[in-house]
Formats: sequence, C-alpha cells, structure tokens
Amino acid sequence: MSLGPKRPTFKPTPYGYTRRSRGIPRWLLLLITGIVLGAGGVLFLQRSYGPQRLTAEQSEQLRTDLHTANLESQRLSVEADKIRAEIKQARQDQQEQAARAEQLRKQVADMAAGVSNLIEAIPPDPRGTSPGIRSADMVSRDGGVDYRILLIQDLPEGQTEIPALRGQIKLIAQGVYPNGNTAYVELVEQPLDMGRYIALEGRAELPNKAFRPRQVTIQITGEGSDKIIATRTIRVTG
Repeated sequence: MSLGPKRPTFKPTPYGYTRRSRGIPRWLLLLITGIVLGAGGVLFLQRSYGPQRLTAEQSEQLRTDLHTANLESQRLSVEADKIRAEIKQARQDQQEQAARAEQLRKQVADMAAGVSNLIEAIPPDPRGTSPGIRSADMVSRDGGVDYRILLIQDLPEGQTEIPALRGQIKLIAQGVYPNGNTAYVELVEQPLDMGRYIALEGRAELPNKAFRPRQVTIQITGEGSDKIIATRTIRVTG
C-alpha cells in the first residue's frame, strides 16, 4: 500500500555540487613556493657572483695589510717630499754655480785682456824672433843657478789664436874655474810646449861647485830639429 509518492534517491554526479575537505589554499602554496625559490635564487647569486664573506682570520689579515699599506704610503710621501726638496736644492745650487761660472768667465776674459795688454807692453826680444825670449833672470846661489824665463810668441796679423809650439829649451852656462880656465856647462835641457806665452822657472845645480857662471845662453829648438829658432844670452847675478 502506498503512503505517498516516493522521493528520488540522491546520487552524486560528477557535475553536482559537493563540499570540499578543508586544507591549504592553492594560492598560498604558490606564494610560499615562489618565496622559497626567490630566496634560493638570491643565495645562489650571492654565493656565485657576489662578494665572498671573509673569515675572522681573513678580516684580521686585511686590517694588517691596510695598516701596512698606510705606513708604506706615509713613508713614500716622506721620501717624495725629501726628493722634491733635494731637487729644489739642486736647482738652486745649479743656478748658483752657473752664476759663479759666468762670473769666473768674465774674470778670465778680463785677465786675458790684461795679459794681452801686458804682453804688448813687454819689450820685444832684441833678435826679433818668435818665440821671443822677452825676459830672463839668472841668479847664482849655493852651487846652482835659479832661473826665470818668459817666452812669448808673436800673434800673426789678423788672427786671434796662435798654434802651439813644441820643441826643446836648453840653458848653457859660460864661466870660469878658480884657476882662470873658461868653460861651458850645460845646465838644463827640457821639453817645451807653449801657446801664446809661457813662464819657466826652476833651479839648475852646477856639476862642479868651484865653477863660477858669468852668463847663461838660452837656446830654443823646434820639435824633431836641431835648428835654433830663438836664442839669447843673459848675465848671471849673485
């Protein structure tokens, strides 16, 4: 016997609405996953391409190296200042030396001009030779003869320089012995190398102390020749 119409029995279908079980939302999982992946990427980049973190020993070594570098920089700075000061002093010394050299050059030029004027004022050699034996002193003293001789070459007309003269100079003494005998004694023979003028002085010992020189003949010969190119006889004093 039927009491009423039958209610259809409920059967879920794939397209029907059903209540889902509770859990973590999908969007939250995606967000957490993105955060984890991003943090991992940052750590990877820091380790791979970023600056390395130093250990305590490395940090101490770095501080030591920086301190050493600062000390070296200070030392180099001090040395640079010292070098700059030395360069400045050297330049100053160079300027002073240049000034002194210029002063000496002027003095030498003045002396040369004075010598030239003095040479012109000295009486010429009576024989008129060049070189001329312009002046000579012969003094007999203590068994020898002290001599001083001034030789001057004539400056060719129109020239400011004169070639060097090389040759020999010889001193021959003429005198007597206590018994009255006359003799000639060679006192000096030495090389001669002169320009415009030369002053010679020295002492010639007599080979015999009993010999009394009365006069000395000066003879000048050219290099490699026995020809006498200048001569003059000077009386011995003393």
